[in-house]
Amino acid sequence: MIEVIDLHKSLNGTEVLKGITFKVVKGEILALIGKSGHGKSVLLKHIVGLIRAERGKVLINGEDISQSRGPAREQLRKKIGFLFQGGALFDSINVFDNVAFPLREKTRLKRDEIRERVLFELAQVGLSEVEGKFPAELSGGMKKRVALARCLIMDPEIMLFDEPTTGLDPATAKSINNLIRETHERLKFTGIIITHDIYQIFSIVQKIAVLNEGRIELIGTPTEIKTSEDPFVKQFFLKGDDHHEKI
Repeated sequence: MIEVIDLHKSLNGTEVLKGITFKVVKGEILALIGKSGHGKSVLLKHIVGLIRAERGKVLINGEDISQSRGPAREQLRKKIGFLFQGGALFDSINVFDNVAFPLREKTRLKRDEIRERVLFELAQVGLSEVEGKFPAELSGGMKKRVALARCLIMDPEIMLFDEPTTGLDPATAKSINNLIRETHERLKFTGIIITHDIYQIFSIVQKIAVLNEGRIELIGTPTEIKTSEDPFVKQFFLKGDDHHEKI
């Protein structure tokens, strides 16, 4: 479970997070939507422990990652997989070594065990027989799939997705969203996803939180958000097929 309580953060003198509070129960995916610069990515970095809170708490299964140190923080981070916006693959090593990297750094598994797990995760994301390729040889969608396989290799309880379909064409973006949904159905992880594909996420997430200038404007089920009369929320769900506004 993820619980954020009264979270505050300022960057370069500007208050970015202004008392954020919400909860993601075990096995649920929450989507974070809102205009650019309203604190979505900063919030995600607090949850994974990359940024320390000025005030408030970020609880991972009841433990405050914002106050943890050293080995205790690393133990919490092991529970979290983070799919970065650009994938963050290492360009100088091949697909196999990219996916194997966390296992080599954080476990004592034997070479054969690592190979078995890497090939399994690549197969799960639809990328069998590409382990010898380098990132430069992959399409944008394939890079995202490799990055997801690397996230899953450590069996995380929690998955964080920072705009996983950014830069992809509509068909590829849809396939990545479908893969996230299928992976969640298979593994039942707890997740948070920042996305621009607000109409595609309705079949993926159980809750949506709308951020507005560092505060949560509204949080609810996809149906509750779509039917909300809140003026700020309605701008993301304008009626008509020709109004699919970006966040």
